[in-house]
Amino acid sequence: MTLKRERRKVSLPPLVEPAAELTVDEVRRYSRHLIIPDVGMAGQKRLKNAKVLCVGAGGLGSPGLLYLAAAGVGTLGIIDFDVVDESNLQRQVIHGQSDIGRLKAESAAASVKEINPLVNVIVHNVALTTDNVMEIFSGYDLIVDGTDNFATRYMVNDAAVLLGKPYVWGSIYRFDGQASVFWAEHGPCYRCLYPEPPPPGMVPSCAEGGVLGVLCASIGSIQVNEAIKLLAGIGEPLVGRLMIYDALEMQYRTVKVRKDPECALCGKDPSITQLMEDYEAFCGTVSDEAAQAASGSTITATELKEMQDRGDDIYLIDVREPNEYEIVNIPGAVLIPKGEFISGAALADLPQNRKIVLHCKSGARSAEVLAVLKNAGFSDAVHVGGGVLSWVKAVDPSLPTY
Repeated sequence: MTLKRERRKVSLPPLVEPAAELTVDEVRRYSRHLIIPDVGMAGQKRLKNAKVLCVGAGGLGSPGLLYLAAAGVGTLGIIDFDVVDESNLQRQVIHGQSDIGRLKAESAAASVKEINPLVNVIVHNVALTTDNVMEIFSGYDLIVDGTDNFATRYMVNDAAVLLGKPYVWGSIYRFDGQASVFWAEHGPCYRCLYPEPPPPGMVPSCAEGGVLGVLCASIGSIQVNEAIKLLAGIGEPLVGRLMIYDALEMQYRTVKVRKDPECALCGKDPSITQLMEDYEAFCGTVSDEAAQAASGSTITATELKEMQDRGDDIYLIDVREPNEYEIVNIPGAVLIPKGEFISGAALADLPQNRKIVLHCKSGARSAEVLAVLKNAGFSDAVHVGGGVLSWVKAVDPSLPTY
C-alpha cells in the first residue's frame, strides 16, 4: 500500500536566500535531502548559504553542531570558552577522551570538520558578554542557544530581539526537556514566556541536579530540526509554541505561548531598548539575603582542614543531596539536605554548643542555608566557599569531582 501525504503548510518565509549552486560533491553528500520534496535543491542551497551560531559546545551544542554540519549548513559559528572535562563525556558527544583539557570550541570545530569538511567553521574562544554579543550575533542568520544558565539565556534573547534575529532555544534537566523558537517579529520572545528569572537557588543547574545524557540528543536534535525549517522555509516552526518532553513517561506535548503586549523587551512600549548592564546581577546566583549572610562568614577549604587538624569543636554539615554525597564527601561531614533547612525540619536537632560549618558542591546552596541559620540565631555559623570542589582541589586531589 502506498501512502501519499499532502505537503505540509508553511507558516514563515525562508530565512536565507539560496546559494547559486551545489557542487557535484554536495549533490552526492546531500542526496537524501534533495529527494525530499519539501527540501529539494532550493532548500539545500539555502542551507549552504546559511550562517548559524551555536552558543555553547556542551550538552545541547554537541548534537546541534554535529547535525547542523551533517545537514550542510554552510557556515557554523561555535562560541564557548570552557575546556573539556571528563564529566562532560557522559553527554557531550562531540568531544572524546583525547579532548580532555582542550578548549571545547576547538574540540567541537575539529569534530565538525570531520563530519563535513565542506562546512566553514568560525571559532569564538570567548565568553559571551554584553561587550561582544551584539557584534558576534550580527554575523549570523540564526542563533541556536545551548546555554545552561539564566543570565546567558536572557542576554541571548535580548541581543537576538534587538538585532531582529530568530533563535532556537532548548533547556534540559534530569529527564525533562523543553524547546521553542523565539522570534519577536513573528511571535513571543523568551521574556514573554519568562518575564523574570526564578528566585536564586529554586532551579538547580544540571551540574547540581544532573541530566540524562541522551536527553541532550533528544532536545538538541529538535533544535536542529527547527533550525532547518527556519532556514529553508519549510513546515511550521515552534514559534509561539513551547515543546515539553518527559523522557521517563516518553511524552511530548506543546503549549501555546502568546506574545506579551506588556513585554519589557518586545511589547508595545518596551522599557528595555538596549542590553542590560549586568545579567548575572539580574538573575542572581544567590539571593541578596544569602550574599549578606555569607559576607564575613565564609571560610576556605584549607581553613576547614586546619580547623579539623586542630581539633576544633565544629559540626560540619553537607547540604547536598544523598546521591551527591555518595559520589564524594568531606570526612566528618553530616548529610542534611538543603530542603530540610528550608522547611525548618533540621533546625531543632542542631547542636547549640558547637560551631556549625556548612558546605555544598560549590558554595551557592550552603550560602542559602547559612542565611536560614543566621535568621534562626546561629550567628557564628559559617560556610565553605567553593564547597566540596574546593576541598578536592586544595586539600585532597585524589577524590573525584562531578
